[in-house]
Parts: sequence; C-alpha cells; structure tokens
Amino acid sequence: MGLALSSAWGQQQTTPRYAQRGLGKFVYQTLNDTSSAASSRVLVFPAAGFSPETSLEIGLRVFSLYYAKGDTAVNRLSELVLYGFVTLRGQFGAQLENAIYSDKNTYYLLGRARYQQFPLLYFGIGPNTKPDNPALVNSHYFQTRQRVLRKVIENWYIGPEIDFQSLQRIEFERVDPNAFDIPLGGRGSTTLELGVAIVYDDRKNVLNVRKGAFFETAALRNVRLNNDFQFQRLLFDARFFRPLGRYNRVLGIQAIGTFMEGDVPFNNLALLGGESAMRGYYLGRYRDKNLLAAQAELRWLPFNFSKRWGGTVFGGVGTVAPTLSSLQLNQFRWAVGGGIRFLFFQKKDVYLRADLGFTREGTGLYFSLGEAF
Repeated sequence: MGLALSSAWGQQQTTPRYAQRGLGKFVYQTLNDTSSAASSRVLVFPAAGFSPETSLEIGLRVFSLYYAKGDTAVNRLSELVLYGFVTLRGQFGAQLENAIYSDKNTYYLLGRARYQQFPLLYFGIGPNTKPDNPALVNSHYFQTRQRVLRKVIENWYIGPEIDFQSLQRIEFERVDPNAFDIPLGGRGSTTLELGVAIVYDDRKNVLNVRKGAFFETAALRNVRLNNDFQFQRLLFDARFFRPLGRYNRVLGIQAIGTFMEGDVPFNNLALLGGESAMRGYYLGRYRDKNLLAAQAELRWLPFNFSKRWGGTVFGGVGTVAPTLSSLQLNQFRWAVGGGIRFLFFQKKDVYLRADLGFTREGTGLYFSLGEAF
C-alpha cells in the first residue's frame, strides 16, 4: 500500500502540472507514449490544411496500429488510417487506408477507399499541359481499391484486386473555355476494374521501413457497367530499403509505372504528383495513360544528436505519355525536398512527418503519420 502510494506520488511529481488533466493530459500522454510494441494503439487528433480550391480545411485523423495477436516477433505491423474533413465552403470528404496482416502474415489486405465532394483541378491530359488556368471540376467522387492477398511462399503473395471508381454530378468551371475540350468521362463515369496482383513484401514495419523490399505487379481490366469505357491496365511498384552504415540512416528507392490501353475516363488515368511520389506537384498535375516515375530518399531516423527528432532529403523524376513508345526524356519532371520527423510511437518506431517538396512550378507541404513510401 505504502509502495503504491509512493509510486503514484512520484509519478505525479514528475508530470508537469499542465499535463495532469484535460487536453494537456491527452497531449502529454500522446507525445510521451511508451506503451509496449505488442499493445494496440488508437490515436485521434485534429488536422487542418488550406488550398485555393477548398479554402480552410479542418478534420480528424484516426490511426489504429497493432500486431495480430500481439505477436511482434512473427507478425507485421498493421495499420488503419481514417481521415475525414470539411471546408469553409461546405465541401467534405473521407478516406480510409489499410495495410492489414493476419496472424503469421498468412493474409494481407491492402488498399484504400475514399469519398469526396470537393473540386479537383484539371490541367488537361499529357506531359505538356500548362500550369495556368486549370479547370475546377466540382463532383461527387468515390473510389475503392483493394487487394486480398494470400501468402503462397515466404514473403510472396497473390490474390484478386479490385478498383471501383464513380465520378458523378460533374461541373467543369473553365477560366478559358478554349483551353481544352471536356475529356472522356467528363459527363460522369462508373468503372469496375478486376484483376490479379502478385506481391513480394518482406517489410516488418510498413510505416517506417529500415530494411527490406516491396514489389507489386498487377493486371486489371474494366468490366463494362452500361458505358463505353473499355480499357486495361498494367502496373508495377518496386521499393528497396537499406541502412547506410548506421541503423538510423536509411536509403529508400522507389520506381513505379502504369501502362493503359483503351478508352479511359480522365479520372482513371495515371496521375503524377501528390504526397507519396513527386512531392511538390499537385496530384493529377500531369495525367495520361502511361506513367513512369522514380524517387530516392535519405532518412535519418533519428538524428545522431536526438532520440526523437529526425529528417529526410528526397528527390524524384517522372513523366506521363499517351503511349509507351512516346515517352521522352526531355518530358521528365523533377521534384526535390526535405522533411522533419518526430518519433510519435516510441516502441513501434513510427514517426510523424512534415515534408516540403519543390518543383519548377512551386511547392507542396505535407503532414502525415509514417513515411511517404
């Protein structure tokens, strides 16, 4: 009894007064989370952003991290991320991302689903579109892409893949009506792509890979749903990670490709940009049937002089084209940048990231939990 009281009193004495109740307590316990790696964690925190097409954006992010059956020796870290937001203009959206491993990593559920009712920027199709005066595309958009994979041999998975997209209630707002025509699918589209994915994955922690590799290749074909969109898609995504001399210094390399044939709605085309590859470009700044991109990132997680703070530098190149044979070196775009990291879950080795990407057209700022790739 006396020992218990002494322990509680000592803990209270070492905790700052602001952190002993209310919001201060929540923030302090979150930033100083020392729960075991085997324990599951659910974290909820506010998020905010701003862009010209949406104005101020506020929302919530919910993260769930766990190991199947709490087994950290055999099983890989699973993640669920839910993000919902509204804007001052009455727009809203939600997105769910999942990378879930079953016990003994036998099954692997990988994908995402998103719904959004806010404007997209459409710059046109091809590698030479201009950055000025993009169209504002107001629409209701839903997409889900999922792979249900089963391990066939060590680290190798195979299974069906589905990609469903619906773009409805579309309204194009063009500053210059003569800049480009309404693209295929510009009056609305619903597509269902079915196919097979083959994945190699020996990563232990998908949110912060220190050593390992990931490779995915998939072939999909659209199933006609009362429309004229008949197309097929091949894609690959290859990632390699190696420590450089020290455990806290990691080099990550990624190459991605998408190759499509047929009559493809503009929202199904391969998109260059976003928070993962080619950071600094708006997602969809360039779009077309074929895409090639590569990036490299050097990570210090953490810095030698800190236990929780780290950083990265990164750079990438990429382009799009209507056909594979028309890809040209002089049409590749570049993006470079750097970021700051904070070790959020100390036992699970998961960092918060803030990245700033630079391109010849401007910059992009990104916040998230876990690395970009």
